[in-house]
Amino acid sequence: MEPEDLVEVDSDVPDLTGAVLLHHFDGFMDAGQAGSLLVDHLLDAHENRVIARFDLDGLLDYRARRPTMTYDTDRWVDYAAPELVVRLLHDALGTPYLLLSGPEPDRRWEGVIAAVRGLIERWGVRLTVGFHGIPMGVPHTRKLSVISHATRPELVVERSPFSRVQVPGNLSALLEYRLGQAGHDAVGFAAYVPHYLAQSGYPAAARALLDSLSQVTGLIVPTDALDESARRADTEIARQVGESEEVAQVVEALERQYDAFAEASDNLLVEDGEPLPSADELGAEFERFLAEQREP
Repeated sequence: MEPEDLVEVDSDVPDLTGAVLLHHFDGFMDAGQAGSLLVDHLLDAHENRVIARFDLDGLLDYRARRPTMTYDTDRWVDYAAPELVVRLLHDALGTPYLLLSGPEPDRRWEGVIAAVRGLIERWGVRLTVGFHGIPMGVPHTRKLSVISHATRPELVVERSPFSRVQVPGNLSALLEYRLGQAGHDAVGFAAYVPHYLAQSGYPAAARALLDSLSQVTGLIVPTDALDESARRADTEIARQVGESEEVAQVVEALERQYDAFAEASDNLLVEDGEPLPSADELGAEFERFLAEQREP
């Protein structure tokens, strides 16, 4: 099967020259559900329609991620079929943009990437942007940071504290890498999420990703619903911290560490003179986080 055979494209697609393509795949690291929450917010904020659909039947390992089925009394009544689709949306000013979202395929990564690249070139997409959350030893009471990486230095808007590391591969990162090799502009954003909130929905991280995304794309997206969700979550977090002396001590320790780092330098992750985590340490942390996500 050729890459173009992996995706079915709507015959009625308007001129998209100069549009941006946003993408987020479920299945890899997304601390605080930051990327997933942002996808949901975009779909709720703007009307959308599917203009391209991938054939997932040969791309997913259903036994590893079993779709939900609904049983009612004496029969099966529903099947939540997984979808990997490209949707066409318009921002508050009517500017068209694209959103590729759905489960990360288990197979044929290179074929899927070739198919996405074909769509990018077919539609004249000018920039591709990915986003997700990563767990970090930072407190929720301080400014939330977002780091970026890109296929060209000019596209990087938030400096990463890491130098050279090796981490588990994922489709989003490989897509950015392959697009760069092909001469296309692509950017990726990762929001820091306090490690003690990594398994929970953390709307503040999604809100931070939206700010960074808007900065690099120029898209204008309403934020009221996401702001309200973030306020409710912060209130609940404050309540739980207040009810647990042990958790409060952890947060206070992180605050002292954060403030000391901020005073020493603009690096929020390491103390002055302290080496960055090694590639093995970061890789082990990522693997631990993913293992926790797979637990019931």
